[in-house]
Amino acid sequence: MKRILLASGAIAFAATGAYAADVKMGVLLGFTGPLESLSPPMAQGAELAMKEVSDSGKLLGGDTVTPVRGDSTCVDAAAATAAAETLVTSDKVSGIMGAMCSGATTAVLQNVAMPNGMVMISPSATSPALSTLPDDGLFFRTAPSDARQGEVMADEILEKGIKSVALTYTNNDYGKGLADSFEKAYKAKGGSVTISAAHEDGKGDYSAEVASLASAGGEALVIAGYIDQGGSGILRGALDTGAFETFVFPDGMVSQTLQDNFGSEVNGSFGQMPASEGEGHDKFLALAEAAGFDGSSVYSGEAYDAAALMLLAMEAANSTDPKVYKDKIMDIANGDGEKIYPGELAKALELIKEGKPINYEGATAVHLIGNGEAAGTFREIEFKDGKMETVQYR
Repeated sequence: MKRILLASGAIAFAATGAYAADVKMGVLLGFTGPLESLSPPMAQGAELAMKEVSDSGKLLGGDTVTPVRGDSTCVDAAAATAAAETLVTSDKVSGIMGAMCSGATTAVLQNVAMPNGMVMISPSATSPALSTLPDDGLFFRTAPSDARQGEVMADEILEKGIKSVALTYTNNDYGKGLADSFEKAYKAKGGSVTISAAHEDGKGDYSAEVASLASAGGEALVIAGYIDQGGSGILRGALDTGAFETFVFPDGMVSQTLQDNFGSEVNGSFGQMPASEGEGHDKFLALAEAAGFDGSSVYSGEAYDAAALMLLAMEAANSTDPKVYKDKIMDIANGDGEKIYPGELAKALELIKEGKPINYEGATAVHLIGNGEAAGTFREIEFKDGKMETVQYR
């Protein structure tokens, strides 16, 4: 029996040049907390890319890929750090798809990724502060910065003839960063912000916050919050008291939960989320549908792209060592070779192995700028007849 096993192992080595290994990849998202309803389709998006690569048998001569989930909670930096430590030290992952929210992402980057030389690609951390944070070349994101979302949101509001708004934001890195970028852009374009007020998540009653917003007035209320937490509380309070009739929803509020819980109550309200259109987007939606999840959910496509970028970079570097393959990620995303879309990762691995460049377009028309963040496009939505409809892409 020993001779048979040794012989089969030798055959595997001779065929591939190395023994096939199991590459573990971290999926670090807020499975509990203020965005827990968004995490499952994001995880499924990333794991879809991992399965595609694993099933191809083409990663580094036959390596398989196994996802390992961790809960960042979004709001508890200590919990996010502990979850990331477990992924790195106990599970021995070769990369982290995540984290999810900006504060948790910053904590994991500084406390875990940089000390351990671990690559992170976040599909959803959008704080402008992450653009200039030291990262040793280990951090990337497939979602655009909120500096860009603030500009887009300001344009949308003004194009609808709304010249004054009240603004409330969740009191963390994401909320403050988005609120600041929006207010700056909106005022520069001629708009007026009557009040910019933080709110805390996890409260049972937001009547005081709603009263302050109503007192300041405005033609609409911008809610830069979380749909599973304070954002919904503010919205419900404003609707019940009649404080505002029109609402503007940034990415943290745009989800099926918003439609399910508020529907026709927010007809005429609008917002935006990072998303793209075109061939890659359509192919990802089809793959997600076949896999049994909603690929149109916010940041699901970005999660697929984050996982795919790391795995393709491993092939390009001929290594699963994050300190080595990190230098190939920008080349994969911005190459001048054949365009690669969802469902084509096996082809991408073959081209890379042949020494040919690729241009990874993925689900979200990936193009990384600056220190490795997405240039980004946005899907504008509006509520009509109780349904969230796509208006255009910007």
